[in-house]
Parts: sequence; structure tokens; C-alpha cells
Amino acid sequence: MTHRFSVAPMMDWTDRHCRFFHRILTRKAQLYTEMVTSAALIHGPRERLLAYDPAEHPVAVQIGGSEARDLAQCARMAEDAGFGEVNLNIGCPSERVLRGAFGACLMREPDLVADGVAAMRAAVKIPVTVKCRIGVDDQEPRDALFGFVERVAQTGCDTFFVHARKAWLKGLSPKDNREIPPLDYGLVYELKRARPDLTIVINGGVMTLEEVRKHLAHVDGVMMGRAAYHSPWILAGVDAALFGAAPALTSRAQALEAFKPYVARELAKGTALSSMTRHVLGLFNGLPWARAFRRHLSENAVKRGAGVEVIDQALDFVRESDALAAA
Repeated sequence: MTHRFSVAPMMDWTDRHCRFFHRILTRKAQLYTEMVTSAALIHGPRERLLAYDPAEHPVAVQIGGSEARDLAQCARMAEDAGFGEVNLNIGCPSERVLRGAFGACLMREPDLVADGVAAMRAAVKIPVTVKCRIGVDDQEPRDALFGFVERVAQTGCDTFFVHARKAWLKGLSPKDNREIPPLDYGLVYELKRARPDLTIVINGGVMTLEEVRKHLAHVDGVMMGRAAYHSPWILAGVDAALFGAAPALTSRAQALEAFKPYVARELAKGTALSSMTRHVLGLFNGLPWARAFRRHLSENAVKRGAGVEVIDQALDFVRESDALAAA
């Protein structure tokens, strides 16, 4: 499994429909589920929470929690479900996460995290990885990050995804925490130099594949979040630019055509069209007809009985615009 390039786990976004569409665009990127809490997996509808299509591989599950026994049980569930990796979230800054004693607040408790990671590693054969911040609140970032990684790495965990921002647990919303605290890429580079034996993946504010290439001169991998979701066509360039492989496809329209059989299967199971098409709204971002494409999908996919024909109609806007541009 490679961590050279991955799409970040994003709550309410990287569900199974999103991941299937992203896999159409790139064969090589590592994909991650939305974070699922250990309590939800143990006490909730685990089959639904761990549902995925085999075509999504390589795909990993991200778990949020702090109790070692619960984390070990959830890691076993993930392995039994066929995921290739389980990632522990030590980066989410929301108040809900703070109250639940998991996420970024655990940057202050590296021993507790180490206990959880050790229990997970003992329970499964698949890799256990950790996603963290460079610190929280008034922590000094270098001491916080280096101390946290050093302690958790003692368990044998060798892969860390580092969001290169602090998390402010009070005073900033989750959205603000993704934008306001300054990025410190240099500190993550320094961590890699200090621990060349570890796989260090950088995350936070990465918007283009050119930026990815620049980061790869200093770290082992890059995790891209919002840019990959809002403008998913960027993923179509990943295989060639970062892995030296042939691109999975050559046009946005081809991506939608490849998505349609999956959509039809899901519609037959009762899945709402809008649950799937919401993840493709940004496919034509940057092109003159992107707004018409988004509007048609947004307005029509939510209608009762909406089917694959809505995607065809949205594509007609694109084809007509292409024809006019070529005329």
C-alpha cells in the first residue's frame, strides 16, 4: 500500500458513493472513509458504516476513539470487512470530538494514544496509522508534534499523517480550524528529517498537483482534502503525474459515463440520486458551463423518481457548449 498520494477522510463528504467516483478518476490514490467513531461501530449499524464497493481498493477506514479495548475491537471489524488499513483520527477539532475525548484533544495525551495504537496493532495484521495535528491550543508545536510522534512510534506504528496546522479547540469552529491557524509545512519536513525511518504524509492547504510534487521532495506522501472534493477532476491527473501510470480516463464526460452503471445499481437498491450526484457537482469547475451543469443536477436529482437520465441531461449542457465552442 502506498501513501504517496491520498484523498483525506472528510466528514459528510467521503462516503462510499464519493469514493467510488474518485476511484473512477484515479486507480492509484489511497482513499479513506469518513471518520466513524468507535462507539458508532460497536453499538450502531456497523454493516452500513463499513459498507464499500470492492472497486474502491486501496481503501482505508478512519476511526475516532480513545479506549484501547474499543479501538482494538473496531480495528478487527475493519480488517474483517476487508479494509487494507485502519487510521486513528487525532486531528479533528470539533466540539463534538472534544466532548467525546477523541480527535485533536488527544494530542495532549500521547500515552493514551499509544495504548490505543498498541491495542489495535495487536488485534490486526493490516497497518494501523495515525492522523494528527502539529499541536493544539497553547502547545509549542515542535515539542508537541515531535513528542507525540516519538511516543506513538514506540508502539511500532510507522506512518503518520500530519495536518500542518494547530487545532484551536475553543474559539474556532471546525471550518475555521481548517483555514485560520497558519500552516507550518517546514515543521513537518523537519519531522521527516529527524525520523527518516517513519513514513510522514503531509496534509493541509494542498490545492494543486504541482504543490504535491514540491512537498514530495521533503516527505513521503501528500494527503489532499477539499481541493480533491470540490474540483475532483484534479484526481484524473494523479496517476500520470505522481505514479508514472497511464491516466484512468481522458475526459470528464467519460468519468460520468463510467459512474452511470454504479448509479443505476444504487438506484435499484433505493439510494437517492442526489446522494450520489452531489459528489460530482464540481467536476466541470473552471469551465464556462460548470454552473449550468451544477444547477441542473442540484435542481433535478432531488426530485421524486429522478434517475440516470438526469446525468445525461446535465451532460447535454456540456456537449452543447463543446459544440458551440468548436463551431
